Amino acid sequence: RIIIFYIGALIVIMSIYPWNSINPAKSPFVEVFAAVGIVAAASIINFVVLTSAASACNSGIFSTSRMVYSLAKENNAPKSMKKLTSHKVPSNALIFSAFVILISVILSYIMPEGVFVLITSISTFCFIFIWAIIVICHLKYRKANPELAAKSKFKMPFYPISSYIILIFIVFVLVVLALNKETRVALFVTPVWFIILGIIYKIIKSKRNS
Repeated sequence: RIIIFYIGALIVIMSIYPWNSINPAKSPFVEVFAAVGIVAAASIINFVVLTSAASACNSGIFSTSRMVYSLAKENNAPKSMKKLTSHKVPSNALIFSAFVILISVILSYIMPEGVFVLITSISTFCFIFIWAIIVICHLKYRKANPELAAKSKFKMPFYPISSYIILIFIVFVLVVLALNKETRVALFVTPVWFIILGIIYKIIKSKRNS
């Protein structure tokens, strides 16, 4: 899918429109459609982008509200998030998820030019952290349970070299993020978010123990 939708799209664009003639301030898809004579190119692309964004937002709200509801059932989130409507919809978790998205709307008014890079950079940092933890856990699992790993029918190819290559690549991505002044902010903001989560975890854990 990555090859078809990303690399394939780039091949088509550069086959029609020279890469050194594309204006970075405009959508390359709009430029290509305009070049082949489609006058309403901008409107078509805007419709597709808005539809895709609405779909992504809808799926994000759905998955986040259910995740918050699951956390509440395990006592890792406020009990109020377990409230269900007559249609079995976690209403409070849904409202909370929508409120978090509203913060991004407010940020778009405060810093319209930098909000996209800020949010995507922070989410990228979080994804990188999750992937790194998965690889590290896999390394520890293989070392601690070699007999179970030997029985597995689906093993990671070229282990452990492939695992270390992934970790090196993750470090490379972090260095690239640090070199860009726009994405560098995420390297400072995201650790603060992790610290806040750690404090909340300690509070919840202390309440359970007491």
